Amino acid sequence: MKSKAAGLPLSYRLAVASRCLAALLGGYLLASMASVCIALLAPLSRVDATLIGLLLSFVFYLLAFIWCFACRSAWRAWLGVLLPSLLMAMASGIAYWMKTP
Repeated sequence: MKSKAAGLPLSYRLAVASRCLAALLGGYLLASMASVCIALLAPLSRVDATLIGLLLSFVFYLLAFIWCFACRSAWRAWLGVLLPSLLMAMASGIAYWMKTP
């Protein structure tokens, strides 16, 4: 009996692998950048802001994972994860630069 997976084209398999990498690696990057950004920008004490940032990072990771498999293409999945990560990295860099003397 022939397997159905053997009939799938290589481009489809690479697109699924790219989405998996975008979800795993890009989602981790987005979650960590969101955690840092929230910890620096939340108007709370340092401990509370860090705790809220860490707890919300799980939500950002879940949303990034869902986003990567809901997109029409793997390029859009990568763009939808990396662009917000870059924006949050810039915002947290500016916030850190403004807070340090």
